[in-house]
Formats: sequence, structure tokens, C-alpha cells
Amino acid sequence: MTLIVKVSWLALAGAVGTLARFGLISLAESIIEKEYPWGTLVVNLVGCLLVGLLLGLAEGRLKIEPQTLTLLLIGFFGAFTTFSAFVLETIQLLEGGSWLLALRNIALHNLLGVAALFGGLKLGQIL
Repeated sequence: MTLIVKVSWLALAGAVGTLARFGLISLAESIIEKEYPWGTLVVNLVGCLLVGLLLGLAEGRLKIEPQTLTLLLIGFFGAFTTFSAFVLETIQLLEGGSWLLALRNIALHNLLGVAALFGGLKLGQIL
């Protein structure tokens, strides 16, 4: 496979990940309160869970080619998860004087993100 074909597939996966992120954030924000950036948290947790699940399955039942794994992890999930948005929203909370919300944002993303990825990894290993 040529470099241009690889880059094209990676770009396509990134575009799909971006659209999936937009859709899930929009859905979450239409359901949950607007004061706190819940949409970003939902996307990051779902992303962590799915990355863990994918890696767990790749270790066991599924034989995933390294190129496909790269395409999914870097292309799709690199665009789907929103760590830079998380940092920006945390800074905005801090600048707005909402220190407790900012600390909650940091704690939830990090603690639940680690738990979601670990849970996905274990689930993938079981399946």
C-alpha cells in the first residue's frame, strides 16, 4: 500500500471519528444540563472504553492487522476523543472562576477515563 493510500485511509477514519464525536456531544448536550461540559466527558469516556475494548479483543479473539489497529486508534479514535477540548473547557472554567467545576472536570475525566479504558480492556479480553 502506498503512502498516499495509507494517509487517505487515515484521513477518512479521522473524518468519521470527528463526525461521531460531534454527534455524540450533540446528543449528550441535548439530554444533560448545559452548565458543565458533559458532552466532552461522555465522548472521552466512551472513547476510552472502546479503545480498551478494541485492544482487549486484539490481544485475544480478534486478529487485527497492525495497519488496521493504527487506522482505528490514530485515525478514528484520535479524532473521536477530545482531550484538547477537555483542556480548553477546564481553562475556561478556571478563567470563569469555577474552580470546583474545573477540579471536578479534571478528576472525572482522568479517574473515569482510566476506569473506562481498563474496563474495556478486560471486557475485550473476556469476549
